Amino acid sequence: MIPIALSMELPPAVMASAALRPPAIVSPAPREASFGQVSGRVFAGTTRVRVLVDGVTARSRAVSGAGPFSFSLNLPARNVRVTVVAQDASGARSSRTVNPVYGLPRAGRPFPTRPSRADAALGRRLRSLARAFPGTAAVYAQNLSTGRGAAWNARARFPAASTLKLAIAMETLRTLGSRPAAGSSVDRLLWSMLVYSDNAAANSLLVRLGGSTSGGAGRVNALMRSLGVRDSLMYGGYATATLTQTARPIPLLVNEQPSIGIGKYTTAWDLVRLHRAVHQAARGLGPLAHASGSFGRRDGRYLLWLLAHIADHGKLDRNLPGGVSTLHKAGWIRQARHDAGLVYWRGGVFVVAVMTWNSGGVGASSDVLAGRVARRAFDRFRALNAATASSTETAT
Repeated sequence: MIPIALSMELPPAVMASAALRPPAIVSPAPREASFGQVSGRVFAGTTRVRVLVDGVTARSRAVSGAGPFSFSLNLPARNVRVTVVAQDASGARSSRTVNPVYGLPRAGRPFPTRPSRADAALGRRLRSLARAFPGTAAVYAQNLSTGRGAAWNARARFPAASTLKLAIAMETLRTLGSRPAAGSSVDRLLWSMLVYSDNAAANSLLVRLGGSTSGGAGRVNALMRSLGVRDSLMYGGYATATLTQTARPIPLLVNEQPSIGIGKYTTAWDLVRLHRAVHQAARGLGPLAHASGSFGRRDGRYLLWLLAHIADHGKLDRNLPGGVSTLHKAGWIRQARHDAGLVYWRGGVFVVAVMTWNSGGVGASSDVLAGRVARRAFDRFRALNAATASSTETAT
């Protein structure tokens, strides 16, 4: 069962009026990530609309009767309760609440794919970190707002481990026709598979998709191919007992590749594209939003909400400052350990993947590398944002 309460109750401080119809909230919905857009409709008699975040007024606006409303807020990077209050000329009020909603920064909202641009300074830093790893490593980091980034060994194939569970979730939502109801069997399986990386839940979803784990894997592979993710393979199910333009584009090379044998595999570049596809779909953009089937904006925002609650810390997020949200999916077996995801901060969003392999086994050094790569990328993108802002102010 998902350990987060859902509520549509009115806050105690808001008194409902029998004469004033409560507002209708279109976005956000419960169990979604939100980039701060609160929209909906108020009804006849309304003279003012207020938006409260965890009971505190964030926006207020006078209106003249029935019609749509839209507010753009800065939400904190956590689960919040969003309430919209309608008020009439007599002061009577009615409201509606959505909860939980995970706040993401306005600057991180999805845009169409930016052209890839290699950043030489970041490239040197990431290459140095990857080559110092005691084994084989691959890294990729890109600012999705600008297209700038860097990579090393990004097309080398590694054992995929649990990283492709994200693709299982994508295919499940694509074929459902509507988002799973809270507490439904599919909702519980998706939560268990992503938040706790439960292998039995992953296998159940694969069987649901294709009649068997191999049949479901075939469906997942077909989806990945349709998205252009061609260096990844979902090979059957999971063992139920596991170890716990003008500018030069970002290089996508195989610098060194482990000998991995038969089984699931993927690359840093493919993991980046999977996470980027979910991010863009939250605004109806990108290949996933336009794939056959039914993967809508709310599916994207629901999947981002799940990724925001993954209980596997100390990897990409280990060195990032407070107020930064890391939505990611890690995976590991004895010889390989990976993490990939989306990092949202008040300056925007970047996608990052770090993959490691050593025939003798991997451990904490892989997580340390992931943390260092994510921090180097964060520092570089933040500095570039500051430089751009400074030059803009100077020009004006």
